Amino acid sequence: MPSLLARRAQTSTRIIEALMMDRRTLLLAFLSGAVTAPIAARAQRARKVYRIGLLGGSSPTAHEASARLWDAFFQGLRELGYVEGQTIVVEGRWYGENTERLPSLAVELVQAKVDVIVAGAPPAPEAAARATSTIPIVMAGHPDPVGSGLAVSLAEPGRNVTGLSDQSPDLVAKRLQLLKEVVPGISQVAVLWNPTNPTLMPMLTEVELAARSVGVKLQILEARVPDDFTSAFSAMTRDGAGGLIVLGSSIFFAERSRIAALAAHSRLPVISGPREFAEAGFLMSYGSIFAEQWRRAAAYVDKILQGANPADLPIEQPTKFELRLNMKAAKTLGLTIPPSLLARADAVIE
Repeated sequence: MPSLLARRAQTSTRIIEALMMDRRTLLLAFLSGAVTAPIAARAQRARKVYRIGLLGGSSPTAHEASARLWDAFFQGLRELGYVEGQTIVVEGRWYGENTERLPSLAVELVQAKVDVIVAGAPPAPEAAARATSTIPIVMAGHPDPVGSGLAVSLAEPGRNVTGLSDQSPDLVAKRLQLLKEVVPGISQVAVLWNPTNPTLMPMLTEVELAARSVGVKLQILEARVPDDFTSAFSAMTRDGAGGLIVLGSSIFFAERSRIAALAAHSRLPVISGPREFAEAGFLMSYGSIFAEQWRRAAAYVDKILQGANPADLPIEQPTKFELRLNMKAAKTLGLTIPPSLLARADAVIE
């Protein structure tokens, strides 16, 4: 029989072994918790369903051009891992030609408690900003975020609005230059704009300065609603305009085919910004790539949903521009496109 001393030694050994096992168990439990806790936290965040409000003139199903832009935005969200109905729910509000509906539509999105509002062309961002100073707002393309008061500066927006600008210095002046290349002897150019969109004022100033520098007279014409188009084109024809520049407006975008038909009937070469205008029958388009901007807007939404403050997210300006020529429109107008211009075109529509 083991001695008392031996039995005590065995007992001490078992106690030490038990303590060591308890320490290992506690350590394993602690490490397991340390590993699984972040996973559980991420899983909980992943299960959150965000509400994204959309505010604009045309819905994703209104027409092909609108579908292209919104599809680019949703594609950007998918690339970032968002799935509609699983991780995001979309609330859309569309004003069509009735800009007076915008304030109430923006308020509806605020009342729906969306996590972020994605606003199309002006005046949608302005309406959203008036409806809320706390819900983040992402612009897909705005000609003058600072001048409109939406942001303090491009580098530091300072408020709840950020996103992308579709304007760049000398962009409208470049369109005037392109018209002169196609019609070298042009002496008067009409400019069609929508005065309900005050963000276009810097563009008017820019094209006026450019016109004076090249000796071209401008004819500034307003169109608030599509019913104003006919009288505007009558004035252009009556006063001898030799070309037309159409400034950005959601109404002009929606009615671009009608404007193209009126320009063809009036035998006026016409240019605007987005590619969709050239595709609709304008002689030329020169501007930023809208679909790419809308895809980039998804990255802003993602940053905001992950906790970024829109006041700290710099507003992007376009760095890529494309020139599109419509040869069918040129033929209808009896114009010959200079070879140098054809060589610079990003796309030629036959």
